[in-house]
Amino acid sequence: MSVNSIDTIHINFNEASLWVLNMALALVMFGIALEISLSDFKELFKNPKPILVGVLSQFLLLPAVTFLLVFSINPLPSVALGMFMVAACPGGNISNFITHMAKGNSALSVCLTAVATLLAIFMTPLNLEFWSSFYPPAAAILTTIAIAPLAMVKLVFLLLGIPLVAGMMVNYYLPALAKKVAKLLKVVSLIFFVVLIFIALYTNRIIFLEYVFYVFWIVVLHNLVAFTTGFSIAKVFGLSSENTRTITIETGIQNSGLGLLLIFTFFDGLGGMALLTAFWGIWHLVSGLILATFWSSKTIEDKKELA
Repeated sequence: MSVNSIDTIHINFNEASLWVLNMALALVMFGIALEISLSDFKELFKNPKPILVGVLSQFLLLPAVTFLLVFSINPLPSVALGMFMVAACPGGNISNFITHMAKGNSALSVCLTAVATLLAIFMTPLNLEFWSSFYPPAAAILTTIAIAPLAMVKLVFLLLGIPLVAGMMVNYYLPALAKKVAKLLKVVSLIFFVVLIFIALYTNRIIFLEYVFYVFWIVVLHNLVAFTTGFSIAKVFGLSSENTRTITIETGIQNSGLGLLLIFTFFDGLGGMALLTAFWGIWHLVSGLILATFWSSKTIEDKKELA
C-alpha cells in the first residue's frame, strides 16, 4: 500500500460511534463549563492583555505558523488538511488540568477556555477554510468535498456553545453541586474520550499501522511548533512566567476531539486528516504531561506583567 493512498482511504466510524463521540465531546465541554463562572470573565476587563495574547496565539498565530510548516515539509494533501484542522480548533479539554499541574495561571486557563470555545464557533470553520485555500493540494480536496461552512458553524455551536452555557448556568444556580459533578466528569469524560480514540484506531488498525510512522513525526513536530508559538508570543508581550506557561499550554493542547468529529461528519473520515488528528489527541496528552512535569519542578519567579 502506497503512502500516497492515504489521501483516498477513509477511516471507518459508523453512525452509532459518531453519535457517541458527539455526546462525549458535549459532556467534556459541559464538565469544563461547570467550573466557569461569570466572575471569571471579569478578568477580561481587569487585565485583558493575557486573554488577548492567548486568543492571538490560538486563532491567528498557530494557524499561520501551521501554514508555514505545511509549506516547509510539504505533507500529503489530506495530512495537511489534518494539520489545518488541528490548528483551527480551540484549546483542548485537558489544558486546564495541565496548566494547574505546570503551576500556570489556572484562572487564565479557564477564562481562555470559555472565550476560545465561544470564538471557535466561527473561527474554527473560518480558519480551516481560509488557510487550506492557500495550499493548492489541500484546496483541491476541499473543492471536491464542498463543505458547507454554516453547517459546520451550527455543529460546533451545538457541541461547544450549548454545553458551555448549560454548565455555567448550573455553576451559577447550583455551585456546590457543580463543583462535585465537575471533578467526576473531568475524569470520566477524559477516559471515555481517550477510549473512543483507541477504539477508532483499533477498528482501523491495519490502516493505522501502515501510516503511523509517516504521521508520527509530523504530529510531534507540529505539536512542538504549537508549544513554541505560545511560549514565544507570551514572551514577546512580556507576560509573567505564570501566564507564559498558561499561553504555551493553551496553544499546544488542541481540541482534537472536535477536529475528529468535524472530520467524520464533513470529510467522511478522510484518511490523512483522521489519522493525524487522532494521533494528536494521544500525543498532546504525553507532551503536555512531560512539559507540566518539567515546569512543576521550577519555581515561578515573576508574577507581574511587563508594561
